[in-house]
Amino acid sequence: MNKKVVVLGGGTGLSCLLRGLKDFPVDITAIVSVCDDGKSTGRLREEFNQVAVGDIRRVLISLSETEPLFEELLNYRFQTSSDLNGHTVGNLLLTAMTNITGNMNKGIKSLTRVLNLKGRVIPLTEDNSITLMALMDDGCVVEGEHNITNYKGKIQKVYYKTEPKVSPDAIKAIKQADLIILSMGSIYTSIVPNLICKGIRNAIDSSTASLMYICNIVTQPGETDDFKASDHINLLNSYLGNKKIDVGIFNHEEMDPELVKKYETEEQKDPVILDRENLTNIKIIEDDLITSESGTFRHDTIRLGFNIFSYLLNKRK
Repeated sequence: MNKKVVVLGGGTGLSCLLRGLKDFPVDITAIVSVCDDGKSTGRLREEFNQVAVGDIRRVLISLSETEPLFEELLNYRFQTSSDLNGHTVGNLLLTAMTNITGNMNKGIKSLTRVLNLKGRVIPLTEDNSITLMALMDDGCVVEGEHNITNYKGKIQKVYYKTEPKVSPDAIKAIKQADLIILSMGSIYTSIVPNLICKGIRNAIDSSTASLMYICNIVTQPGETDDFKASDHINLLNSYLGNKKIDVGIFNHEEMDPELVKKYETEEQKDPVILDRENLTNIKIIEDDLITSESGTFRHDTIRLGFNIFSYLLNKRK
């Protein structure tokens, strides 16, 4: 029987991880943060009183084994002068299926069959009142993920305006997992939104699974400025309960200096340094994990998936 791997996150980081992991013989469950309130997702939340669908769409596509043209279709964003402007086909499809089946979970399960998904996708909650809040270093309180992301300042902490009711399926999946992974991605707006739910923390605490973190390649302005690898671990541990991260996967590949300079000047992002001396309480897995063929730094999804699967194999011995 395949080992059960539960991955928590959101945004492009989660979908990138799943795209490589699905090629290995593991039983995948993705728990997706749903507090985004910008662009197409935000408009659909307001109009149809549903949780954010944008990250769910990305995850469905990453786990799908359909034709590439179908992926292009789901990601197609309308450019028109009508109310369709800015909406993606996938977001509209998810919204329609949610309305047809009666809730988001049933809608996702229906699309799972259509898209031939290799894994399960569970929204963190179906409570559309979910609103992410952030206390900034300047003392300002910012409401809404979109506004938090766009705020020109450093985040001190995030929390929910009102704690949402976590999906029972998500809690059950975590308790039954053989490995729980905190995905790479925006820590404060993609990963931590899962951890600030008491139900998720308690489920992690009661699980016998190892807790793994896939470390980001570069820092993120306003979230992890000047962070080294250990700073990422310490920040996530501060939002966890009794169980802390016990294994991490880190990049140790030398990065293209010209591209590093471009990131520094254009995006204010720096490479995350692997400070092994400060990572004393976790198992370190390091590898050459970068691909930069598109002119941007990205995780090598297949190599990342291989490292995760190898860890599970070695753990069995």
